[in-house]
Amino acid sequence: MTRDPFVAHRSLLFTVAYEMLGSAADAEDVLQESWLRWADVDRSQVRDSRSYLVRLVTRQALNRLRTVSRRREDYVGEWLPEPLLTSPDVAEDVELAESVSIAMLTVLETLGPTERAVFVLREVFELPYGEIAEVIGKSAATVRQVARRAREHVAARRPRVRVSRSEQQAVVERFLSALRTGQLQDLMEVMAPDVVLVTDGGGVVPAALTPIHGVELVAPILARAHTLVAAFDTTPVWLNGEPAGRIEIDGEPSAVSLVVEDGRVTRIHVVRNPRKLTRLDEPAELSR
Repeated sequence: MTRDPFVAHRSLLFTVAYEMLGSAADAEDVLQESWLRWADVDRSQVRDSRSYLVRLVTRQALNRLRTVSRRREDYVGEWLPEPLLTSPDVAEDVELAESVSIAMLTVLETLGPTERAVFVLREVFELPYGEIAEVIGKSAATVRQVARRAREHVAARRPRVRVSRSEQQAVVERFLSALRTGQLQDLMEVMAPDVVLVTDGGGVVPAALTPIHGVELVAPILARAHTLVAAFDTTPVWLNGEPAGRIEIDGEPSAVSLVVEDGRVTRIHVVRNPRKLTRLDEPAELSR
């Protein structure tokens, strides 16, 4: 018996919702809502189930995004996307890995809901403008304009230089080693002078409420981290399709994602909010 198309395409549908929302929990809720709607659809009228389901999930994600965007305005401190443990295989699809990276999802947070939907559907999943127009309720001509603005917006904010996975992995391992030992000089050497540290505690655990700029401020803070707790350890892992790190602080996990340019760390994203760290033990299934 052939599997239901929704089940067959579930990893794709989850990826669409996650890229729209930056939250696995919200993405799962969207999939649940979409499944209930799909159950009422007359399948005999659906010519392309994959395309139909992508549009269905996107509509639900767009509704959810408009709701959570207002909620995130009241979030305590900096809001970062929910990190996902991924297998190294995800990195083999370079475009998928870049689209789900913490750095890219952070950039997508600066787009409005409609711009984000158009960008994700067009640039990542390559849907035709006409199909995107059906999803967002605008003309194809308008969608083209929105797509152009979104591309320009993202291009101006994404990392300037793409690095190889091997280079990313080497820099991440150097950073984690320096962080674990608290060697100030090693930390300063692996970070760019204008490095930015962003931490997300969600008001639940201690974290800086605003970004910290410059290696002269960031390095001493990180160098002291291991001395302030009873147990501190770092482990290289793959998060969101990229080499990253898992930090254990007195037995509680945190996730660290790095942006690397020219062999140095230019941006550090640390997620400490425990509500966002429930996906660090089982690899997420992502696909395009």
